[in-house]
Amino acid sequence: MSERASRTTAFGLSAALTRAAVAALRAKAPGGHDRWERKNCAGRTVELYAGPASALAAAVGAGRLSPAAGAAVAVAGVCGGYDDVAGADDPRRGFRAHLGALRDGEVTSGAVKLFGISAAGLVAGAVLKERLLDKLLAGVVIAGAAHFVNLVDVRPGRAAAAVLALGAPGLLRSGHGGALAAGAMGAAAAVLPDDLGERAMIGDSGAHALGAALGAAVVAGNGRAGLVAHAAAVVAAAVYGDKVSAFARGADAP
Repeated sequence: MSERASRTTAFGLSAALTRAAVAALRAKAPGGHDRWERKNCAGRTVELYAGPASALAAAVGAGRLSPAAGAAVAVAGVCGGYDDVAGADDPRRGFRAHLGALRDGEVTSGAVKLFGISAAGLVAGAVLKERLLDKLLAGVVIAGAAHFVNLVDVRPGRAAAAVLALGAPGLLRSGHGGALAAGAMGAAAAVLPDDLGERAMIGDSGAHALGAALGAAVVAGNGRAGLVAHAAAVVAAAVYGDKVSAFARGADAP
């Protein structure tokens, strides 16, 4: 199979699996339909099925090409899903808030997400790269990309659109990097219409999984120089995002 055909197949399979998973979850609604509903930023009721559905598709798609990448994407989706459920009513945002709670002896869902996704990224990076520094950089890129996509998920459709925009350059790369990017983009494209239409949201589950898949694509398609550049970018985004979260918390304080 040519590389172009491989990328096309990855995109199509991921999109189809996402749609099938959404339909299956909507039909079964484990725990009842109320469990799968949330209020979005505009106060509208939206469905959460798109989150685990896109996470599943991204994990399966990545796993077809690299079991280590697939595992990292799956862990990111599970940790994000846990935060969607357990942290739904937790007003704390940002690394410092959750690390501060951890110092006080409270393990928040955000802390579980932070350490779980970071560990999964580092393990995947250790498998995907050979040299120690490259392993560490790869772990930072995978975990950091997962966090970044979740960071931009502040309005309908933004996270899925970001995955499509950020993944597009990866399609030009040879090897697994292009197919990994295509798989993430297929899942994002499948949920984007309902997300933009404010009928669904991907939540932390979908955002983190799709981001981790993008990170794995970057790792597969770049050498050390590219890893350094991408690692610096996601770390800078995380620092900026944490400052914005801290400012927002201060502004909301009485």
